[in-house]
Amino acid sequence: MKPRAYKNVDILRVAFGERKTAIRKRLAEFKAVSANDYFYELVYCLLTPQSSAINAGRAVDAMKRVDVLNSGVDVTGILFNKQHYIRFHNTKAQRVAEVRSSYPTIFARLMNGSTSVELRAWLANNVKGLGYKEASHFLRNIGHRDLAILDRHILKNLLKHRVIHSIPRSLTENRYLTIEKKFQQFADDIAITLDELDLLFWSTETGEILK
Repeated sequence: MKPRAYKNVDILRVAFGERKTAIRKRLAEFKAVSANDYFYELVYCLLTPQSSAINAGRAVDAMKRVDVLNSGVDVTGILFNKQHYIRFHNTKAQRVAEVRSSYPTIFARLMNGSTSVELRAWLANNVKGLGYKEASHFLRNIGHRDLAILDRHILKNLLKHRVIHSIPRSLTENRYLTIEKKFQQFADDIAITLDELDLLFWSTETGEILK
């Protein structure tokens, strides 16, 4: 698709100019995440679907305080806490327990030199609770680049700017990769990186540049 087929690109560029510094600072923070925190970043991305990012962040902070990775604590109570309630807390607590038990294998895979695309496919196929969106989110949050996080905010904005012509009811792997390719082409055409656009779209929708 040629740039002239897109819509409201000038408005998007103005918005990026206003938020560029903050967006690039956030991306640098992702790159600086310690490998010691990878487990908790993974848990965060297991918790965010259908729950608020703020509550997920607070729940992860509570887990860190009791050293969930090493202590073996059941996190159901943490997820049920009204101060940072996570929907489907029983299922997600089980997912956290499964990730904890298999984390040595997961960590070894993360550190073995695989590409971002290879890691995403492996995570989506081997970690319960992670699809392509959640795996992309996790990898972005630990410094990987050029992976689309196709949540409702992103899809809404891709439709708004005529990168896509409709929002699919569901995202199969093939649909995900097809839309990601269009998103990457859009980013290339307007000279704003895919990762920068992701955070720009999020901040436009929510008013915040969250992880």
